[in-house]
Amino acid sequence: MYKIIEKRMIVPNIHMMRVSAPAIAKKCLPGQFVIVMVDEKGERIPLSISDWNREEGIITIVFMEVGTSTRKLAKLKEGDELFALAGPLGSPSEISKFGTVLCIGGCYGIGTIYPISKALKEEGNKVITLLEARSSFLLYWEDKLRSVSDELLLLTRDGTSGISGHVPTAIKEIVQREKIDRVIVNGCTFLLMVASEATKPFGIKTIVSLNPIMIDGTGMCGVCRVSISGKTKFACVDGPDFDGHEVDWEILLMRRSAYLKEEVESIRYLECEEIF
Repeated sequence: MYKIIEKRMIVPNIHMMRVSAPAIAKKCLPGQFVIVMVDEKGERIPLSISDWNREEGIITIVFMEVGTSTRKLAKLKEGDELFALAGPLGSPSEISKFGTVLCIGGCYGIGTIYPISKALKEEGNKVITLLEARSSFLLYWEDKLRSVSDELLLLTRDGTSGISGHVPTAIKEIVQREKIDRVIVNGCTFLLMVASEATKPFGIKTIVSLNPIMIDGTGMCGVCRVSISGKTKFACVDGPDFDGHEVDWEILLMRRSAYLKEEVESIRYLECEEIF
C-alpha cells in the first residue's frame, strides 16, 4: 500500500496528490509516469509524475477528474492508501542543451511540464514556459514554474490573464520574436495536436507527451499503440514522448474515443451508487 501524504484540489477538477513511494522517487526522471490503482478491482490509471523528493521518498502526481477511476482517486484523502502504484514507467524525456526551449503546459499538463522545464533549465537552456487554460481560475503552479523558467507566459482563451486567445497564435508570436530551438508540449491530445500543427511551418522540433488508452504500461498488451511516421509504436515503452510532426493524430483521436459510450455508462452507474 502507498500512503497519501497530501491531497487537494488545486483548481476545479484538477487534483494534486503527494504519495509515499520511496523506490519510485529514487529512480524517476522527467517525462516518466506511474500506473495507479485505487482498489483491488480498480482500473489501471497512467499518470505522469509532476515532481518528487528523493530524500523524503515522495512523488507528486497532478490529475484531472474526468471519469469513474479518477473520481474514485479524487475522493481519497490524506492518510488513505493506494492499492497499487507501479513505476517509474516510460522513457524519460530527452534533456540536453538545445538552446532556447518553449515548454507548453495545459490542464494537467501544467503540472507535468514542471520537471521538464526544471531539468532543461539546469542543463543550461533558456526556458520559456507557456501555461494555457480556458480562464485564469484554471491556472496553477505559476510561482513554481516561474522559478525554473527564464520567462513565464500565461495564455487564457477568455483573456482574463496574460495573452488572450489560443496556443497557435501565441506560438506564432513567440517564434517570430526570437529563435526557438525546441518545443515541448504536455496536456490534452487536442493541445498536443494544435501546437504541433502550429510549429510545423517553422520547422521546429516539437516533442509531445502522448496519452492514449493504456492498460499494462510495460509494452505487453499493445493497447497504447500509436502510429508514428506510419510505424506502430507503444506509448508506454517507446514513449510517451514523440515528435509531434510524426504522429497520426486522426488515428490517436479515434482510438481515444473507442470506449466513450462505456465510460459514460460507468460514471453514470457510479453516480447512482453515490446517490442510493
